[in-house]
Amino acid sequence: MKKGIALTETGSSFDWKWLAIAFALFAPFAVYFDTAKSIVNIWNTSDTFAHGYIIVPITLWLIWKRKHLILQIKIQPCWPALPVLAACGFGWLLAELADVQVVRQYMLVLMLPAIIVVVLGWRLAWAMAFPLAFLILAVPFGEIFMAPLINFTADFTVSALQLSGIPVLREGSNFSIPSGNWSVVEACSGLRYLISSFTLGCLYAYLTYRSPLRRISFILFSILVPIIANGLRAYMIVMIGHFSGMTLAVGVDHLIYGWLFFGLVMFFMFWIGSFWRETTETPAAPIDTDQRSAATSASVLAVLAVLVSIGIWPLYASVISRDNSHTAPVQITNFKSDWPEVVAFSDWKPSFPRAYAELDKAYQQGNQALGMYIGYYRSQSRSAGLISSVNQLVGSEDKNWHQTSSVIRDERLGQRQIRVIESRLKGNKESLLVWQWYWINDQAIVNLYQGKMLQAKEKLLMQGDDGAALFFYAAYQDNPDAARATLREFLSTHLNKLESRLIQSKQTQSN
Repeated sequence: MKKGIALTETGSSFDWKWLAIAFALFAPFAVYFDTAKSIVNIWNTSDTFAHGYIIVPITLWLIWKRKHLILQIKIQPCWPALPVLAACGFGWLLAELADVQVVRQYMLVLMLPAIIVVVLGWRLAWAMAFPLAFLILAVPFGEIFMAPLINFTADFTVSALQLSGIPVLREGSNFSIPSGNWSVVEACSGLRYLISSFTLGCLYAYLTYRSPLRRISFILFSILVPIIANGLRAYMIVMIGHFSGMTLAVGVDHLIYGWLFFGLVMFFMFWIGSFWRETTETPAAPIDTDQRSAATSASVLAVLAVLVSIGIWPLYASVISRDNSHTAPVQITNFKSDWPEVVAFSDWKPSFPRAYAELDKAYQQGNQALGMYIGYYRSQSRSAGLISSVNQLVGSEDKNWHQTSSVIRDERLGQRQIRVIESRLKGNKESLLVWQWYWINDQAIVNLYQGKMLQAKEKLLMQGDDGAALFFYAAYQDNPDAARATLREFLSTHLNKLESRLIQSKQTQSN
């Protein structure tokens, strides 16, 4: 039977071997320094993810708790895991090309357990399975759940108020009751509760239970409880404000009540979980520590393979980025419409900063008026990208407009069927119906994930990264059907012409 290197081994080659292994574990942070730095930057700037600082110490502590087992396991480099490490690197490359920061961060963190499997072996990695999995929680992820949590909290609060006999007038995440107006904003979404509860729930389940079923059940419980609890918290805050004549729970005390309530909920959750605790750990099976085939060269070779597997992707990314960089001017402002151009009838404009070129026009035919905005992006970067979290229908600083709804619709425009994002905006003086989509790889895209994948594909194939965001909007009063008819009328006769202009602009990137 093939043997490996025991962790308790001593000898003249010991220092060299461990130095090489330590180098392999720290190498990803040097090679992917910008990605590692982006994780820490989010910890520093976002209270939602500040818990990331304690994930690494907890991981090390969990590994230390199992040192009696880990020190008995022999080192046996696992070469079949090398393609997994390479896949993490390739995933990072695709995320870099598509500029998806959270995927870059996940790929970096996932490299660590993959490196441990390659260099130390799968048995050692399995002995540290939960601590290594817990390390994934260091990645700042969860903002994708913000909008659904806001909607759920608003639904829950409004329903609870109505069941309490209080009349409610709701518009999106804003609602009014006789005593005042309320809004479910990002801070009220409960995302911090959910992330904190899930993190604590995972740790508690691992330390308290031995049965996989109990662990999974408690983790699911730690997800469900904060979501329901946040709805109750929001309802409680509104009721306190309502019965106090809007003098309580409307300022700093709003946050204090919320966190006190969260503390009680966590205590309740752990108290319930304690009834099923399992404190006795299953004895570990005897471990073979035969060292006859110990070889430092095997570990050093595995470390070298790791360094190659993680080092090639940033180099390839720089080559692709250089070959996809184009500076030729984009000509989209000379688009000619069959409808007469008029002065803009609205002061709204999508917040899509740093576009490479823009087309911002308004047209009117008879009593049908609409606005059109196209933001064209080329040689995209992290600060100037087509699909980015900074790009919004309504800018965060815009106090004149707010979005009340957004749905996906299939529309027939002439002979074509196209999918659009339909949003309703409410301003101080008017309401707008907006149709929006992205033009990527000569396709109309409404799914941001699909758009990112197409962008990565184009860059990987050295086809550039040109793309555009298209917006068409019309005003309406109570019923948006007339606005939809205006948009259909215009796009049925102009969409092909617009796309031809975009294709011509894309072809100039090679000039």
